[in-house]
Amino acid sequence: MSDEAVDRAQRAVEEGVSRDFSTAMSYGAYLDLDTLLSAQHPRSEPVQHDELLFIVQHQVSELWLKLLLHELRSARALFASDELGPALKRLARVKHVQRQLVEMWDVLATLTPSEYAQIRPFLATSSGFQSEQYRAVEFLLGNKNAEMLRVFEHDARAHRGLEALLNEPTLYDELLRLLARRGYPVPAEVLGRDVSLPYRLVPALVDVFAAVYAAPAEHWGVYETCEELVDVEDLFQQWRFRHLQVVTRTIGHKVGTGGSSGVDFLRRALDLTFFPELYEVRTRVG
Repeated sequence: MSDEAVDRAQRAVEEGVSRDFSTAMSYGAYLDLDTLLSAQHPRSEPVQHDELLFIVQHQVSELWLKLLLHELRSARALFASDELGPALKRLARVKHVQRQLVEMWDVLATLTPSEYAQIRPFLATSSGFQSEQYRAVEFLLGNKNAEMLRVFEHDARAHRGLEALLNEPTLYDELLRLLARRGYPVPAEVLGRDVSLPYRLVPALVDVFAAVYAAPAEHWGVYETCEELVDVEDLFQQWRFRHLQVVTRTIGHKVGTGGSSGVDFLRRALDLTFFPELYEVRTRVG
C-alpha cells in the first residue's frame, strides 16, 4: 500500500493533542461519565435485550427535560425583568429541545408489543406519569393541578419543588404582566388571578391580542413572542400525540403501569391548552 493510501486510511494524532490526564481535566471527568453510564440497571430476570433501550430512552428524556426546565425558568425570569429579546432566545432553544423529545418516540416505537411484554412486569408500578420534571414543565407552562402533588408525597424534595411551582406565576403569567407594564390593557382579573389554578381563557384578553395581530409591525416583539409560544404549545402537543401513538401500538388499551387508563388517559391530555387566547385570536384575524 502506498504512503498516500495509508494517509487516506488513517488520521494521525497531532502532536498538540492532550494525552496525559493525570492532573488535567478529561472529557469523561468533565461529564462525569462514570456516573452517567453506570446508571442503567435492568430489572428483568433474565435480563431482556430490549430493556436497555427502554431505560436509556427515558433517562435521556429526563436529561432533555432538565435542560427544558432550565431554559423555561430563565425565559420566565427574563419576562419578569422586561427582557423580551433574550427571552425569545431561550424559547428558540426550548423548541429545539422539544423537537428532540418528539423525535425520540421513533426510537421507542421500534419496541414491539411482544418485546415490551418481556420487560413490562419488571416496571411494577413505575410510570412516566410520575416524572417530577415533566410535571414541573407542565406547571411552568400553565397546566396547574394540585392533585398531582399527591403522586410525589413519597419524595419530600420533589413535593416541595412542585408545590413551589404550583404557587408561582407561569411563563404566560409573566408575559401578560410584561404586557401590562408596557401599557397593553390586560384585564385585572388576569393580573390578579390565583396562579395555583390552571389558566382559563379570558375573552377580554383576546381583544388585546387581536390588536397585536391586526398590526404586527407596530407590535413586533410581542407579536413574535406570541408566535413563539404557539410554537412551544404546538410542539408539546406533538409530543403528547406521539406518546399516545407509541403507547397504542405497544400495549393497545391495557391499563398503564402507574394505574391510569392508559391510552384513554393520554388522549384526554390532547384537549389541554396552555395559551388559549393565542389560539382563540386566530378566529379574529383577517
